[in-house]
Amino acid sequence: MQENLFDIKTGILPDAAVNNSSFYQIIAFNGTGRFMVDFAEYSFSGNTILFLTPHQDFQWINSFGFTFDLLQFHGDFYCIEYHKKEVACNGLLFNNIYLQPHINVTANDFAEIKLLFKKLADEKNADDVYSLAVARAYLQLILALCSKEKINQVKTEMPDDQDHNEITVFQNLLEANFLRQRSPSFYAAAMSLSLSAFSKKIKKQFRKTPSEIIQERIILEAKKLLHLTYKSVKEIAAELNFEDEFYFSRYFKKNTGLSPLHYRESVGISIAAK
Repeated sequence: MQENLFDIKTGILPDAAVNNSSFYQIIAFNGTGRFMVDFAEYSFSGNTILFLTPHQDFQWINSFGFTFDLLQFHGDFYCIEYHKKEVACNGLLFNNIYLQPHINVTANDFAEIKLLFKKLADEKNADDVYSLAVARAYLQLILALCSKEKINQVKTEMPDDQDHNEITVFQNLLEANFLRQRSPSFYAAAMSLSLSAFSKKIKKQFRKTPSEIIQERIILEAKKLLHLTYKSVKEIAAELNFEDEFYFSRYFKKNTGLSPLHYRESVGISIAAK
């Protein structure tokens, strides 16, 4: 089996570092504490499943003493973009800057997901021609179960009507304009809000400043183009409206810790690019 393309580990918080990885990561744990993903800090309690994309900045905070199970897989083992029709986890569990990166699950669902982790580990150690296909099927089932729960939680966690409408307006504005407009003042003015009021609303909803959200959206698009296309760094820089490829490379490295080429080499180019 392709042993280097997925793995299952058990650790004790915060002994095992799971950040700065070229793998997608699903972490199952039970307890109470906090962690930080990119610029935002989150608290958790109970049965929790956390989802991280390759080279996403992650850090445990005040989370000690209990165990976690880590499932990590490379895009060459299971491409979430290629299989988006089967399991709509891309943009839901992974690669969504507007949603929190974790879910809470019931005791029964938590036990089932951990059992699927164990079955995946068993297939990794098996030595037959069917193990890879079976392992992918178990992973797909994990993603489907978590996506279903994520959708349910997103529906129940929506803000009240006025705040929800304003947040939706901001998201639509950002999706339409992030390639050209990178100043928070543009979005505040478009929503007829003062910069201060706008910043407070965004910070309250996303636990991030407007500047951080805008940067994340640009970096997310850059990662997509590096992973899902064969375009050169120069072409990607132009598409993202950077002055030149060198400025883009500095911007990307400042936000990810990697150069665009290093990121592409580490994550690979998706089968979906073909």
